[in-house]
Amino acid sequence: MTKFTQPRDHDATPPELGDPLVNRGTGYTLNERRSLGLEGFLPPAVQSLDEQCERVLNNVRILDNALDKYRYLSEIQNFNEVLYYRVILDNMEEMLPVVYTPTVGEACTQWGRIYERNRGIYLSAFQHQGRIADILKRWPNGRAGIIVVTDGGRILGLGDLGVYGMGIPIGKLALYTVCAGVSPALCLPVSLDVGTQNTMLHKDPLYLGERKARLSGEEYESFMEEFVTAVQEVFPDAILHFEDFNNAAAFYLLEKYGDRLCCFNDDVQGTGAMGLAGIYAAGRITGKKLSDQRILFVGAGEAGLGMGNIIAAAMQEEGLSASDARSRLLYMDSRGLISSGRSDLNRRKRQLALDLTWTSNVAQVIDDFTPTALIGCCGQGARFNEATLQAMLRHNDRPIVFALSNPTSKAECTAEQAYRWTKGRAIYASGSPFDAVTIEDFTHVPGQGNNAFIFPGVGLGILVSGASRVTDEMFFAAAKALTACVTSEDLDQGRIFPAASRMREVSIHVATAVANVAYEQNLASVAPAGNLSDVISDFMYEPGY
Repeated sequence: MTKFTQPRDHDATPPELGDPLVNRGTGYTLNERRSLGLEGFLPPAVQSLDEQCERVLNNVRILDNALDKYRYLSEIQNFNEVLYYRVILDNMEEMLPVVYTPTVGEACTQWGRIYERNRGIYLSAFQHQGRIADILKRWPNGRAGIIVVTDGGRILGLGDLGVYGMGIPIGKLALYTVCAGVSPALCLPVSLDVGTQNTMLHKDPLYLGERKARLSGEEYESFMEEFVTAVQEVFPDAILHFEDFNNAAAFYLLEKYGDRLCCFNDDVQGTGAMGLAGIYAAGRITGKKLSDQRILFVGAGEAGLGMGNIIAAAMQEEGLSASDARSRLLYMDSRGLISSGRSDLNRRKRQLALDLTWTSNVAQVIDDFTPTALIGCCGQGARFNEATLQAMLRHNDRPIVFALSNPTSKAECTAEQAYRWTKGRAIYASGSPFDAVTIEDFTHVPGQGNNAFIFPGVGLGILVSGASRVTDEMFFAAAKALTACVTSEDLDQGRIFPAASRMREVSIHVATAVANVAYEQNLASVAPAGNLSDVISDFMYEPGY
């Protein structure tokens, strides 16, 4: 007879230490350790949250590689969410680029290598059809206020990454918590595995998804219908946030489900509101109204069309006709100018085409169209060269230049290039953060056109008001609220977006504006109990023991 027998099924870790929503680690007091049965499972020292944060910060700062920092912080998130969010919230400028753009892009490309512990739900179109609602019902929290979902079809500017795109919903939900105080207990990240057209992933031995071609047509639509129906059944009060779907799927889902449940697409509507806010703020420097702007979009996907749609609608609010507003917006895609003579345009692009001679040369288009603003959202790094920026300077004393593609390697131009090539005259913003640039004793501080200024506040306003739908008017209001948060000091530095450290302040303003629209449109189900801004502030999660 052997001395030892195989152990029965047994988790040697007390439940409190295994639940990141409640675990305090070394923060448990001695009395709590006794009452919860944690004695012996923790080192003897009792540490305050501040002491724990100091240890985490020290460990992050000794790491040279951004991806290593991301992985370390992910491990903190996986065992102690209070500690994770406290560290980020107290060090926003330093930590946001680590937990989201630009580092999250690299994390997604390396997902099979860095994956260690699951977060969220993976739903396979090849394994789970017919059982999606049952799987959602097993979500341990039993509730969800915001669901961020992707099918991995277009991850940042990196293309089809399949289930490797799960880093995006996880990162977006972290921003909901950090920037807008949405409790992590209300956050559910979802990856929909519908296959991938990325054949390199099919060959990747570490790939964690189905090695099959991406579904399309009726098969894809059927799977999405089951998913959306299951969300409505299991989480009827949740906001469904679509993220990083490819162009065709993104617009299809918005058109089909926008009036059926509380949902939005951040790549289209959130980016649109962010772009509109940037143009409003830049106008405070140039003295031009929105209806005076002429805008060239280099990129005609979800971001470009989303910004164009909301800017055109806002121009009409200022008195322009629909046709006049449309004539002030010009688009280029991967094949060049979207002009009426092209025969390869889909329905959406045909509606945007202007009667101009086709060319793929951005500088030539600038000379012909004379835009006041150049917005890059094409996912092609270095798309704006010196000739492009000098063309903008020929027609504008203060050219507006947005290089919004993420991650950093996909930016159309850097802050340094934009300021140098325009002799410091550019009003510049980027999708990923860039350092300040000094030219002739003046330090230019580039603004970051980050959707995190918009979507967290939109979600917060919807949650507090109990809105049943998300409307375009909510994004108009969000853009104006964000613009109002840009200070005179920001503008003096050339910054047209607030500092990242003010994210929570901005989110309160955005959420208040969004909730007010919900009440005005009779979409709200929760009556405000007092001053709305105070109600929203009181609702916000504050990480602490």
